[in-house]
Amino acid sequence: MIKIRDLIKQYEGLRALDGIDFDLSEGEIKVIMGPSGCGKSTLLRCLNRLVEPTSGSIHFLGEDITSPDVDVRRLRQKIGFVFQQFALYRHLSVLDNVTLALRKLQGLSRAEANEQAMTKLASLAMADHSHKYPAQISGGQKQRVAIARALAMNPAVMVFDEPTSALDPIMSREVGELIQALNAESVTILCVTHDLELGQHLSDSVTFLDQGRVVTEASFEYLSSEHPDARVRDFFGRKA
Repeated sequence: MIKIRDLIKQYEGLRALDGIDFDLSEGEIKVIMGPSGCGKSTLLRCLNRLVEPTSGSIHFLGEDITSPDVDVRRLRQKIGFVFQQFALYRHLSVLDNVTLALRKLQGLSRAEANEQAMTKLASLAMADHSHKYPAQISGGQKQRVAIARALAMNPAVMVFDEPTSALDPIMSREVGELIQALNAESVTILCVTHDLELGQHLSDSVTFLDQGRVVTEASFEYLSSEHPDARVRDFFGRKA
């Protein structure tokens, strides 16, 4: 589904991404981890062209999406992006947050958008909160609304950027279970996280980034105790 080759992103001489190769298959769940500033979020933002790569290629569903003639709006409808801080509109209700893109980008009527949005909210146990505003719901509930908003567009892949960074441990576990449940329904998942517990909950292995490069892809057990690089062992050997 996603094939990245030799991806480079350079900012005034500094390479945030330095020759990334990465693959994600349909129905798969993949976790990317690494220290702060290693390029994780930059990589995700290149996927939906919020950040323009300097060079290299990203193929999504067989199409090179780094091409200048790519329809970026259409691309972003196929990639469900759940941001670190939820990115909900504070002045809109839960329902209106979910229906906005359905109406503006897909051209659905308000009634059609409401029906589609309520179905997704109900599947995430948020239908009873549809009339509320973001300030009136918890962090975990905001995350569910953000997920419902992305799912309502029927994307080919769901991308999570640090989905538990603003949540307490109980809510973090709930989000982990929710992401696993989505994957069990054949939703393709790409998740960037610093949360070791979440990473281990989601996948048996992890792609480790450092200094803009893919260092390795391996099991947590190998990375924490057997990897030859002490920095990698230290990262994965720390308390979750």
